[in-house]
Amino acid sequence: MLAISATTLIVLALSACSGQGRTPDASAASQELQRYKAQEQTEQANLVNFADLDLRVYSGQKWDEVSKSHADNIIVHWPDGRQTVGIDPHIADMKGLFAFAPDTRIRTQSNKIAQGNLTSVTGVMEGTFTRPLRLPDGRTIAPTHKPFKYSMVTVARWENGKMAEEWLMWDNAEFLRQIGVNPADLAPRKGAAQR
Repeated sequence: MLAISATTLIVLALSACSGQGRTPDASAASQELQRYKAQEQTEQANLVNFADLDLRVYSGQKWDEVSKSHADNIIVHWPDGRQTVGIDPHIADMKGLFAFAPDTRIRTQSNKIAQGNLTSVTGVMEGTFTRPLRLPDGRTIAPTHKPFKYSMVTVARWENGKMAEEWLMWDNAEFLRQIGVNPADLAPRKGAAQR
């Protein structure tokens, strides 16, 4: 059995080229380097766009600017298993997070990773449960005035500088514990009409 290392293969290939008066294709290497640099710039631009979304647009409730980072037909996967399609339903859901906690904000991002058209960023969501929480069946839960602060992860797939698909992940049980809400109180009541 013959084992040849990658280094040995490269040396043999270069020797063959030089023995025949040829040199390795410098233009192909240059093109590959340019492609890598362009991908790196796109990845960095996606991370900067996402940082602006979390820290300024979302936290500042600048809903008219969400389209700078989100495609019109964005698919969003929520921690509770729901999926929405379209920027308008996504904005409505984001506004809903402020309805019961008007001081909701994301102050920090960390662990920022970009690879090709994918990003993954962790952040910290915080706020205070100071207004009634309206449930889909029309019931409300009275505010407990308790603060919350939990870690979240957003994974996004980007197309043409905007998120085409987004996965939002955080621990809903921990969030409810922090604001003093029993998960059983969120369950729809039998016979209750969904609004």
